[in-house]
Amino acid sequence: MTARFARAGGRLAVLLLIAAGVHVTPAAARPADTHATTAEAAAAQRHDVVTWGASADRIGDAVNDRSYRLIVRTSVAGDDLRIRLSNAFGDRPLTFDSVYAGIRQEGATVVRGTNKRLTFGGSRSVTVPAGATAYSDPLPGKLPAATDLAVSIHTSEASGTATGHSMAMQTSYAAEGDHTGEEAATSWTQPIGSWFYLDAVSVRTSSATGAVVALGDSITDGWQSTSDLNRRWPDYLARRLKATTGQVKGVANEGISGNKVLTDGAGQSALNRLDRDVLSLPGVRTVFLFEGVNDIKAHSGVTAQDMIKGYREIIDRAHKAGKCVVGATVAPFKGWYEWDTAAESVRQEINQFIRDSGEFDAVTDFDRILRSPYDHERILPVFDGGDRLHPNDKGMQAMADAVDLKSLDCSARAAR
Repeated sequence: MTARFARAGGRLAVLLLIAAGVHVTPAAARPADTHATTAEAAAAQRHDVVTWGASADRIGDAVNDRSYRLIVRTSVAGDDLRIRLSNAFGDRPLTFDSVYAGIRQEGATVVRGTNKRLTFGGSRSVTVPAGATAYSDPLPGKLPAATDLAVSIHTSEASGTATGHSMAMQTSYAAEGDHTGEEAATSWTQPIGSWFYLDAVSVRTSSATGAVVALGDSITDGWQSTSDLNRRWPDYLARRLKATTGQVKGVANEGISGNKVLTDGAGQSALNRLDRDVLSLPGVRTVFLFEGVNDIKAHSGVTAQDMIKGYREIIDRAHKAGKCVVGATVAPFKGWYEWDTAAESVRQEINQFIRDSGEFDAVTDFDRILRSPYDHERILPVFDGGDRLHPNDKGMQAMADAVDLKSLDCSARAAR
């Protein structure tokens, strides 16, 4: 349905995140205002777009004198990389005293010459208050799409609750002491399966380029897909967008395993985290909403009308922020231990609303794509990751292939 709104290769010699030295001709030697006018015009036609994102949540206790080398995959290409560090769930200020970004070669090894220090307001360190986030200064240099970025951070004194994303489906690395500036993997001896403190990466690119944010639960988070191979359905979607001429290129995966639309639990609810995890990200054009199964199968008394009210609030808030919203039907889960006919009835009623209400700007029918033709309440066995709820790699790809890319490449509506 169309929208109603209107290892990078070759050792990455072309990217290297290095600020090139620039010779500046004295103003008197230049034609009057020509270069300045051109630069100003070019700057006005560029903006920041999220190239990677992950939802923040509480992730255990903070640890003193610990370094993290976090491996993330870019979607949209650009330059002037910035990262966002989050202390959203901390109960006290947290100081990051050394932060680097470079291109991952393999494992914890960074491509020689690419590991560059990031600054914050010109300083090498930044203190992030409890409940807050902080963006780095832009790092000059080009960053291609589909690149493994290694962001290395160190905190000398940390206590209280750590903020991060638990189920990364990607191996990152930890080390004792500050090893952020090292390109070799020698000190990075502790593999970890979570992202700590980092919740977004953005690049500067054409103002015509936008991003889509996938707001979801464990299916969006990638559970039952193959770790370290970027086979979550938003990853497959990013590959499709990279290969097309459309203007939406960025993809941020804001899924949290176990997440619900209406109530907190496994992370804040979609309603409560919408602003931070979605609407605050730069360059977002479209919200892709695929949530609801955890509310349904919890048997907490949630009705279809409760869910529809929650969906409507997300749609309304996104529209007021100038974004369009694609809704995805709730996938089948018969055979999962929490399934029963009452939950199935709620799912069917919700899906009818998503398909037919016209309140979403576009719809992707994941239910139709994933269900068995012999039993519409069950996931097709070839797509089943093994638990009757989460798709495997093939199912993830089928989901991404079902998205009408034109539904993402829309013009933002004015606030209603």
